[in-house]
Amino acid sequence: METVLRPVIVVGASVFLTVIIGWATDVLLRKADERHPETPLWDRLRRARVPYQLVLCAALLRGSYDQAELFEEHRVGVGRTLTLVLIGAAAWLAIRITGAVVETTYSRYARAHHDAARVRRVRTQVTLIMRVVSAVVGVVAVAAMLLTFPAMRAAGASLLASAGVLGIVAGVAAQSTLSNLFAGLQIAFGDMVRIGDTVVVDGEWGTVEEITLTFLTVRTWDERRITMPVSYFTSKPFENWSRGTPQMTGIVFWQLDHSAPLEAMREKLRDILRQCPAWDGRASNLVVTDSTANTMEVRALVTAKDADDIWTVRVAVREQMITWLSAEHPYALPRVNTSDAVLPPYRVPSPDRHSLRKAYEFPRTGRS
Repeated sequence: METVLRPVIVVGASVFLTVIIGWATDVLLRKADERHPETPLWDRLRRARVPYQLVLCAALLRGSYDQAELFEEHRVGVGRTLTLVLIGAAAWLAIRITGAVVETTYSRYARAHHDAARVRRVRTQVTLIMRVVSAVVGVVAVAAMLLTFPAMRAAGASLLASAGVLGIVAGVAAQSTLSNLFAGLQIAFGDMVRIGDTVVVDGEWGTVEEITLTFLTVRTWDERRITMPVSYFTSKPFENWSRGTPQMTGIVFWQLDHSAPLEAMREKLRDILRQCPAWDGRASNLVVTDSTANTMEVRALVTAKDADDIWTVRVAVREQMITWLSAEHPYALPRVNTSDAVLPPYRVPSPDRHSLRKAYEFPRTGRS
């Protein structure tokens, strides 16, 4: 009877204590979240209750397994399995707690600062720091799991002896991966590009959607995703429209006839911009920038607070100006001249001495 009750009591007590402690911890976190609604830390910590309970259960079972006297012939294997579960659950819990703290810190920073560029920079740094922390914790957890096997501890000396050669070989084999890794860290802390920045890469305009330690994703205006290695942004030039202040200046070109009413167009441009909410009111003008035999090039300059608004202003000015010219001044639109060409006056060439002598000579024939 004792052989049956002992393992049931030990395992049941471990599971019961896990449930009770997990429930009590969740209740305390819920009350703390209700008491301090200004911080989301406690609610985010509640998301770690699954790895927390798994750590508790594995630790209690690992500590009380010897008293259970269950599977005596497999004691070593069961004990090692519980140890592996405990290490994995602890690593999972550490990542969840770190993520909750980092996300809470970022949320407070985003609420306290209204500078969008600084917020995007901190968001990029936080994202990459979390990825680095997750990778480090994962590597340490795997190493700790491997060290639980005696064979791996015995092979440690030989591994350390060959670490130099293995490091050189691994460095050469993973050269591109390491370069992308260091490029990702450089981007995160060098403030070159941030999540949410508007960039132009390889002629494609889009917004940076994701940055990892090895690649970067750009979402284009037509919802496509361009995935590029982060080393591209440290080795090649690219346009970052969000660098510094997000304010932008845009231009609109028209090819018009030389008789286009420029003063009337300047007045119309001001009317269009007054009715356009995307225009920030900083600057606007209209000038002639080029002229050809048939047309002249007219340029309008407008401003807006960011890249999205400058696109809206440009298309509105272009469309409304063409519509107005077509309705009010159709002669200002480019035309093709189809009139008959005027030929130059015909001039008879003056005769020279040689041609006159040949004209008065008689032909040398047999007739007189």
